[in-house]
Amino acid sequence: MYQHGGDIYTNRNAVDFSANINFMGMPESVKEAAEKAVSASIYYPDVRCAELRRAIGAMEHVNEEHIFCGNGAADVIFSLVLAMKPKKALLPVPSFYEYQQALNSVLCKTTVYQMQEKNGFRIGEDILNMITPDVDILFLCNPGNPTGILTERELLEKILHKCERTDTLMVVDECFMDLVDDPESYSMMSWAERSDQIFILKAFTKLYAIPGLRLGYGICCNGGLLDQMERVSQPWRVSVPAQAAGIAAVGETEFVERSRKEIGRLREQLKAGIREIGYMVLDSAANFVFFEGEYHLGNLMKERGFLIRDCSNYQGLHMGFYRVAVRSEADNEKLLDALREIHLG
Repeated sequence: MYQHGGDIYTNRNAVDFSANINFMGMPESVKEAAEKAVSASIYYPDVRCAELRRAIGAMEHVNEEHIFCGNGAADVIFSLVLAMKPKKALLPVPSFYEYQQALNSVLCKTTVYQMQEKNGFRIGEDILNMITPDVDILFLCNPGNPTGILTERELLEKILHKCERTDTLMVVDECFMDLVDDPESYSMMSWAERSDQIFILKAFTKLYAIPGLRLGYGICCNGGLLDQMERVSQPWRVSVPAQAAGIAAVGETEFVERSRKEIGRLREQLKAGIREIGYMVLDSAANFVFFEGEYHLGNLMKERGFLIRDCSNYQGLHMGFYRVAVRSEADNEKLLDALREIHLG
């Protein structure tokens, strides 16, 4: 089964709701920077991503020496796991597939924390009992993927303090954090330079609509870990156009605010519309909506020209769970019309 959304290459005429990309598209400055950098691609990329790391450091208010750039967030995940070679991991499910895939690549034993549908697929304080000294690494996604559910920072801080006591690295994936209404209230970025037991994972992919350019980064004040990640990673992993795009994207503060406001408005409309049809909808805070529908809804929607993400291949989920991205108001209405046609007959 295709592991992700965004399979436009075999579904070229479909409207893609399966990939969670900012529907407002790539900022013009980012596009221009990437296009211009193609001409400079006759040279190798800066192996240290120095200018890009300075730009990210200024944006995130962290030391540039604490930033590791990669060929997308997935590349950073694999580099981290390869550098650590953990023996045991703790992984809440359902969650992003690449965590488990990376752990499998180093033969790491994984213990899962099953988030329950009856609790809205939320992480509870009972996860603290599962963080023991033999757990080397813990992956958390906030907001969650595919659910879009936010974990309160108070709980995340409790988890971090437990990880500090057990010498467990806490990886917090905040790739969708910039698209929630109030990211500062939930982000753990303020801890990135206060504890060497936390690793923050972020990407330019979703917010700036550049999944094809591949650009992600991690922030951690554990210099030894970052050095080891550099040693096990390929040297020219971030292309010249990707670095240029990232540097330009950092300056797009007005675009970020506008995107967050518009996505928030349309997300609430889309959630309300799907609920009115009769589906169970979770209270997603990201730029996508997670809901439960008919078992073969994905195929039925594809027949009508829409790609939606079938989430049945996520560990901890079953047939009937789906995720749809927030797109333009016109596209969202077309999606709702198709869902009504299927569900209401």
